[in-house]
Amino acid sequence: MSKSRPNASERKSVLQRRQHEKMAESAHAYVRGNTVQFYQWLQSKAVQAALPAGPDVWICGDCHTGNLGPVADVDGNIDIQIRDLDQTVIGNPAHDLVRLGLSLAMAARSSDLPGVTTALMLEEMISGYVTALSGGTNRVDINEVEPIRRVMVEAKTRRWKHLAEERIENVKPTIPLGKKFWSLNAAERAELEKLFASDDIKNLVQRIDGKDAREVRLLDAAYWMKGCSSLGQLRYAVLLGIGTKKRPEYRLLDIKEANAAAAPHAKGVKMPANNADRVVTGACALSPFLGERMLSGMIGQRTVFVRELRPQDLKFELVGLQQKEAVAIASLMAGVVGRAHGRQVPREERLAWAKELKTRHGKGLDAPRWLWSGVLDLAALHEAAYLEHCRRYALGESAA
Repeated sequence: MSKSRPNASERKSVLQRRQHEKMAESAHAYVRGNTVQFYQWLQSKAVQAALPAGPDVWICGDCHTGNLGPVADVDGNIDIQIRDLDQTVIGNPAHDLVRLGLSLAMAARSSDLPGVTTALMLEEMISGYVTALSGGTNRVDINEVEPIRRVMVEAKTRRWKHLAEERIENVKPTIPLGKKFWSLNAAERAELEKLFASDDIKNLVQRIDGKDAREVRLLDAAYWMKGCSSLGQLRYAVLLGIGTKKRPEYRLLDIKEANAAAAPHAKGVKMPANNADRVVTGACALSPFLGERMLSGMIGQRTVFVRELRPQDLKFELVGLQQKEAVAIASLMAGVVGRAHGRQVPREERLAWAKELKTRHGKGLDAPRWLWSGVLDLAALHEAAYLEHCRRYALGESAA
């Protein structure tokens, strides 16, 4: 086996090893990659009793800091929205708040910030969320928060060349095989050609492009080793050519398998039975800039969702934070989530949920007691699990 180019039968072991490597990089990386432990914690009766029940809305389900960032719509407008909706369900918005709070706390820990910073971050997180939920404007100035400002400036100046160099390390109309991109077998290639010959794909590309129907050609495709918690699922990169062969334009699409959500959903709600349809529907509700660039499909008997990648789609890397930056980022990111939740419900429900959050503050802490306690519990659980993961990884065992 070539380590850089495993065939289809060899992929599983390589992907598992890479997942364990990524999760061993830091405690924050472990939290981002280990969603199962969070969902197991949510199933506890004591936790369910402690968490408030917000309105039934589409939630991210895996609302960590790496899943928020600048996203472009089909017209090139840029906004900070949720970037990954694999686990989206109709559920309790409090689940997103706890998950985000944990991720922010681990980002502070990875930046060697004092514990008081985490308390301040959670206070500002709730303040930012409630403000956005109520329809207010976040008082955080993006230009004064360097880790955010830097990425937003980059997003506004990026073009196709930057996307191609970053994603496929190539500006030519091919996907070079190597460490990230692996060759397809004949069956996979046939399935992708079938998918991309469909009218749905052509309509998606034409809608994104904003022009009349033009020829859409599949130029190249490869298996894509990408992500962390999703490693092991089907993932393909597809390069399309649009227009005439003399003056083509290019589009890079991400095809990802949609499995059943592990995130708990509200009882009695109706969601699409097809998992890819669930992801696309949730994306349209939570992140409309992203949702309008997605559709569902099939690869063989497995459901997948297709997403057009844009040069402006980036994520924030929260490392080496200063306390002032960390607190501002907590408010800003919570505001993004508050707007995503709030746009789905009438004003009366939004205000009632905001009031519920404000009336459950703990003594001496300007944030709900359930949020502080939940983040503390989860931080301790994940810290222990991370160290055990590293021990097993160092010994060459099969890390959990």
